[in-house]
Amino acid sequence: MKQIIVYGSQYGSTHRYAEKLSEQTGIPAVGYKDAPSLSDMKTIIYLGSLYAGGVLGLAKTLRNFSLQDGQKLLLVTVGLADPNEPENQHNICTSLQKQLPAGLFGRAKIFHLRGGIDYQKLSFGHRTMMKLLYQSLRKTPIEKQTAENRALIETYGRKVDFTDFRALEPIVREIQEETI
Repeated sequence: MKQIIVYGSQYGSTHRYAEKLSEQTGIPAVGYKDAPSLSDMKTIIYLGSLYAGGVLGLAKTLRNFSLQDGQKLLLVTVGLADPNEPENQHNICTSLQKQLPAGLFGRAKIFHLRGGIDYQKLSFGHRTMMKLLYQSLRKTPIEKQTAENRALIETYGRKVDFTDFRALEPIVREIQEETI
């Protein structure tokens, strides 16, 4: 049975999750730029970092892909925002729907993980974007800020890591259900 973990990672959190998931399941992990054809895979697990409302590499990876009978697609997002907050889940799912070809979103199993950020390692463009976002959010009255916005303000400029490999357990169970 052919299975693959494909990931899109810019700064490392998603890569670490992909490698740990590979270690736990025995499924090979590969960066999205090096991914083989997915058409003959039984199970495809895509882990992607969230950036500015998009999932890194997802659209490119699944551009000409359609899920066939017997294939399973697991989509795993990795972001800074707490995925247990309903508003964050809604925003992530809305973003996924915009990036996925028609018909894939409803058939995919979706999971959300929390990553981290190290402002010192951000590219100039990402650092600039985060600074502008931070400055804008600070001007927003506290009663109008979301939990995600407050978390960004609190962690701005610092190194934070919310990576939790135990959060992979539901994904591992979902993969194992396929193989039983």
